[in-house]
Amino acid sequence: MEARKPLDGMATSVMVGLCVIWGVQQVAIKSAAADITPLLQVALRSGIAGLAVLILMLVRQRKIPFSRETLRPGLLVGLLFSIEFMFVAEGLRFTTAAHMAVFLYTAPIFAALGLHFLVPEERLSALQWSGVGITFIGVIVAFLFGGHTATAPQASNMLLGDFFGLLAGMFWGMTTLVVRRSKLSSGSATMTLFYQLAGAFVLLGGLAWVTGQTHFSLSPVSVSSMVFQTVVVTFGSYLAWFSLMRRYQASRLGILSFMTPVFGIIAGVVFLHEPLKINFIAGALLILLGILTVSAEGMLGQWIAKKRLGKLR
Repeated sequence: MEARKPLDGMATSVMVGLCVIWGVQQVAIKSAAADITPLLQVALRSGIAGLAVLILMLVRQRKIPFSRETLRPGLLVGLLFSIEFMFVAEGLRFTTAAHMAVFLYTAPIFAALGLHFLVPEERLSALQWSGVGITFIGVIVAFLFGGHTATAPQASNMLLGDFFGLLAGMFWGMTTLVVRRSKLSSGSATMTLFYQLAGAFVLLGGLAWVTGQTHFSLSPVSVSSMVFQTVVVTFGSYLAWFSLMRRYQASRLGILSFMTPVFGIIAGVVFLHEPLKINFIAGALLILLGILTVSAEGMLGQWIAKKRLGKLR
């Protein structure tokens, strides 16, 4: 398979922007839950964004880049993506947006572990493993020990919602592995995204209908939330993510996504008025330290290579 590049300034900058968007995503779903059930939100945004992706493929390529080689992994990632966001939507009914961000973004751990054993060029060094550990400890400190105070109805079912978030993270990590280890990795990013969105629209839409979660009330909050989720999150950010995965090492990109819970809790404070505690500040510092630890080895390697190249010249 084609070797992926280590992270550079462009990839890091794009990932920071994606982390901001993804951090706000849970808040957007939660804020509109009274007007549109979370499961229906995910189904509708997937269907609308999927149609936009289909139009984009037709405009760019004059055809849909379908192939038999991508059909089976495409159907699989569509299923995994649907299960991931089923757990996100259901989990947000019981837990907070901040807690969901924590457990959902354990996905890089699952993906990095899988890639470490399956892809030789993406093995993590001892230094990078220490960075993963530091970052994970930071997430625990920031969110699991006083990062958010739930109301009484949420507290009774929060453990269930948190568990759903963890399952969502696991299925996201599995999706990354399937994309990375199949023909989808070298194929069209738009086609991969279409498989996921089409699967989510059909499966989650059907599940919302069967379970009676079809409440939909038009309001400024619901409309603005759906526009943001559809255009910015589901269409724009996912296309950017898959494009990065085709060019850069997926485990390194996944580690950077640990920044997302930081932006998620900030969005919770700003939009949902969630309390900010000292645990978050301490945890955020550990998260940043972990990210710098993971990234430092790659940057140091590039610096040494440039110095050696300069001496040869």
